[in-house]
Formats: sequence, structure tokens, C-alpha cells
Amino acid sequence: MADFIRSTWQAGVSFLSTTYATWDTVKKARVWLDAQGLAYAFHDYKKEGADPVKLERWVAEAGWEKVLNRAGTTFRKLPEADKADLDADKAVALMVAHPSCIKRPVVEHPGGLLVGFKEADWSAALL
Repeated sequence: MADFIRSTWQAGVSFLSTTYATWDTVKKARVWLDAQGLAYAFHDYKKEGADPVKLERWVAEAGWEKVLNRAGTTFRKLPEADKADLDADKAVALMVAHPSCIKRPVVEHPGGLLVGFKEADWSAALL
């Protein structure tokens, strides 16, 4: 699987990685980035796949509990055995198999990782 897209823009965010470009949270994040004049490369991991190495890094940095979207329909519909006894390795395997289980959006930037869109957090990290 090809590595995720990386941009070379100067302001700092490497890329915005998400599913469902039309979801409200994703739209808000993209509008916010555009309004700040921050360029980004967009990766739709639902369509383009999720890199297990990148997911492992995200989980190591932010914790599987933050990266795995347990509130979404995809996760809730999984067999109970898949949801039981979760740990980092099992969470990564679930997210690779079911990219809709990745919380969105995820932004990599030189200072770290942002998971989910909270304007105050994004402003503090990216501006």
C-alpha cells in the first residue's frame, strides 16, 4: 500500500486524513484550514486505504482510545468478539480492516497530531 500523501507547504500541517469528505466535522475542518490560508493534502482513507504503520504511529502518539471511533455505526455493528478486549494492536487491525472506524479528521503537523476537530486546539497547534 502506498504511503499517505505528504505536502511540503510551509505553514506546518503535513496532511488532513479523513473519511467522508462531506461530513460536517470534516467540512468544518477543511473550511477552517482554508480560512487560515493553510494548504494541506487531503487523504480519504475510506477510498484510498489506511496504512497500518501510520495507524500504529498515531495510536502510539494519541492512544488507540482517541484514534478509534467507537461511537460510529461501523464500530457498533461489528461482532462483539471484534470489540471485546481491545488493545492497541487489535484497534489498529480493526481500523485497517474498517477505515470508517478511524476518528476524523486526523491532522499530522510538525508539532504532533490532531485527532478530531476542535477549533481552539487547532488554532493553538497550527497558528
